[in-house]
Amino acid sequence: MLKDQYDLALTTASSVARDAYVQASGLALTFYPGAVEAYDQAIAADPRFALAHAGKAQILLRQGDAGAARAALATAKSLASDVSAREASHIAFFDLVLAGQTEAALDALYAHLAEWPRDALVVNSAANPNGLIGGSGRLGQKQKIAALMDSLAPSYGDDFWFVSYHAMSLSEDGRLGPARAKIEQSVAANRNNAHAAHGFAHICYESGELEAGRSFLSSWLATYPRQGFFYSHLSWHLSLFEIQAGNWTEALRLYHDAMPLDRHSGGPQQKVTDGAAFLWRSELAGHPRDEAAWRTLHDFANSALPRPGSGLADLHIILTQAVMGDDTRPDTRARQIEALAREGRYPSGSYLPELARGFTAFERQDFPGAIEVLAPLAGQNERIGGSRAQHDLIEFTLLKAYLGANRLSEARHLLGARRPGASGVSVQGVGALQ
Repeated sequence: MLKDQYDLALTTASSVARDAYVQASGLALTFYPGAVEAYDQAIAADPRFALAHAGKAQILLRQGDAGAARAALATAKSLASDVSAREASHIAFFDLVLAGQTEAALDALYAHLAEWPRDALVVNSAANPNGLIGGSGRLGQKQKIAALMDSLAPSYGDDFWFVSYHAMSLSEDGRLGPARAKIEQSVAANRNNAHAAHGFAHICYESGELEAGRSFLSSWLATYPRQGFFYSHLSWHLSLFEIQAGNWTEALRLYHDAMPLDRHSGGPQQKVTDGAAFLWRSELAGHPRDEAAWRTLHDFANSALPRPGSGLADLHIILTQAVMGDDTRPDTRARQIEALAREGRYPSGSYLPELARGFTAFERQDFPGAIEVLAPLAGQNERIGGSRAQHDLIEFTLLKAYLGANRLSEARHLLGARRPGASGVSVQGVGALQ
């Protein structure tokens, strides 16, 4: 029987289909373009190759084409009666993920990986900060992801892809020393891995290595295809380093080059998240508001993502609505989430609607009102998913509110409680706390 790159059996008799599937999965895992086309080559060689249809569904979902993803997965499910137990479990797991059945999918995840720990596409879907565990709405998810990766490590050895994911999980869990060693190992083994570049950026951010992060990303992006899914997101990371370094001209150039809607390489959620995060954090750092950019992003977000989904994307849609003064509308993202939370159908419950109240108060320059809402929520940021670098947007907003309300002792306390080593705080006025 033919096998994939992780020595897992594949139900296909076509070596052409197998080779195309292995190529597609490698591109999917490293965030390089061409995965859908390679999965299509596998399907053309063997139309009944169920896992090729399932793999294609995962990439389509990442790109924001949920309808096409459902169609591809439906085809995989229709072929699942003729596949191995591992492949059937793989398809059933992704069916739960796509259906939004988070609790059932989490149970299926651990059961599947206990039996088949080297099913890398399943690990990939769960172990990144925006994956299944990250999107669960639960506290303690950083530790859970790191613990999962620790448990899987013996099954992968020095595999460059796994090592990059393991490094990222350790970084998010605060274990920066082991994380740095692993990310350097992964990059040295294979530089053509966008997730390794992503992990390197995060580790530099978390350890305050500004110059190392700027140098690495500038060099790495020069050879990564512009249509690569992570091109714009990594440009966003680089822009944070530039803002921190005081290079506003370069940060703004990166924004205009890679983050406007018509130039962003990611899916709709990533477009909204990167764009809104850059605009908001640049304002916190004291740079002028771009009203037109906010309006364009707001209109796109409400059109392309009309219903709640990812907690991280929903946070940034809430930001666009706060900036545009949408709080009196009956269909704001916060109100949509509140309705789902009442029915127990939103992973983080009422956390995001509460945040929305704080951001709305902040936008009105009601700094005491913003503090009243945001301060009690401190420490729960991971409930939205995403990374600690992305959570800093919330923390920095609270810090700016303390400064705006002239509550400097509380601002100093917030800074003092910040995780050790994390990158500098790009908030205008923070120098007054020294």
